[in-house]
Amino acid sequence: MDATSQVVIVGGGFAGVSAAKKLGRRGVGVLLIDKNNYHQFQPLLYQVATSQIGVSEVSRPFRAMFHRNKNVRVFTDEVTSIDAAARSVTTSDGSTFTADALVVATGAEANFFNTPGAEEYSYPLYSLTDATRLGGALVDLLDRADRDPGAGNPLNFVIVGAGPTGVETAGAIAENIKYVVPGYFSPGLAARCRVHLVDMAPTLLGAFSAKSQKYTAARLVKNGVRLKFGSGVTEIRADAVVLADGTTIPSRIVVWAGGLKAGAILADSGLPQGRGGRIDVNPDLTVPGFDGVYVLGDAANITDARGSHLPQLGSVAQQSGAWAAKNIHAGLTGGGREPFKYLDKGYMAMVGRGAAVAELGRKRMQLQGPLAFIAWLAVHMALLSGTRQKASALLSWADDYLSHTRSHVVLGRPG
Repeated sequence: MDATSQVVIVGGGFAGVSAAKKLGRRGVGVLLIDKNNYHQFQPLLYQVATSQIGVSEVSRPFRAMFHRNKNVRVFTDEVTSIDAAARSVTTSDGSTFTADALVVATGAEANFFNTPGAEEYSYPLYSLTDATRLGGALVDLLDRADRDPGAGNPLNFVIVGAGPTGVETAGAIAENIKYVVPGYFSPGLAARCRVHLVDMAPTLLGAFSAKSQKYTAARLVKNGVRLKFGSGVTEIRADAVVLADGTTIPSRIVVWAGGLKAGAILADSGLPQGRGGRIDVNPDLTVPGFDGVYVLGDAANITDARGSHLPQLGSVAQQSGAWAAKNIHAGLTGGGREPFKYLDKGYMAMVGRGAAVAELGRKRMQLQGPLAFIAWLAVHMALLSGTRQKASALLSWADDYLSHTRSHVVLGRPG
């Protein structure tokens, strides 16, 4: 099937959805293509893996999102090739779609940096499938250990990468061990569990201030997380993690939060790849030499007005999607495109119950503890898609905070 649309958007993450919404409201015909039929809220995937919230709270069907906007059509399939020069894409069923403007917002995938065994034996956490798979493995390991309470061997959970994803995952697993495992499993099982956070960098949360780093490290240690910095991972085996300094940590659960790279689809797109396999874009978010082709979010290397590369954050993706929509509409109606202006909202990371770190705005107003936790809740509530998702997540967080229970079923299969 060959079809022509005013705008084709590849990828339904923050950037793609934001662009589609803005364009649809302006009366522009949009075709949104994604291999899934739902939008996923990536920043909360670690909470799905640790049963703090459910799958339905971080996912929403695209057709439900756009059912009132008849200018946006949704096509569920995997894009197998991109012809940037022709502004067209081809999907796995052989369909080709051509547009006046092409938006590539394909997101990112785990970057294993060619670490032996990492892809085979670790659990990345960048998709809903990843989250349910990890959640299934965590429960399966605890179930098996619970059937043999006298074994006495430590159960090590290793998180590789001490950025926000790694810190939040380590904190969530540690709190499950501290508060949930004793009430759900045999006495003594929690005492066998160990959470290790490792990174080749000298500290955690490299983009944050020293004060935030110190607070986060202290809070994690208080919850039982063992920190190991300054030594990279050289190998991951089925039953162990090997570090560059010779340390070996026996473990059957290794979470990979060690970095991102652009999706493989960009390699054969004809677009010029830069750092991390991402596409370097012009200030107006178009690709140099490819008029009418926009690359957004985690698939792009976007710079601010000072020429500094913007981080791979949901806020960057969301704002770049809305800005690209404005430029696309201007291009279709004879107007001029404008350079992307990013509103810097800062950084934040959840550390544990009632504890977070936040550095807000360009001036990086620093918050730690309960105030940062409240700010974290407010921002994530605002970013969640759909009233039902927001309400359900809020109820789950309240139940978790007040009762230490886990009512959500893990749907993933271990392994």
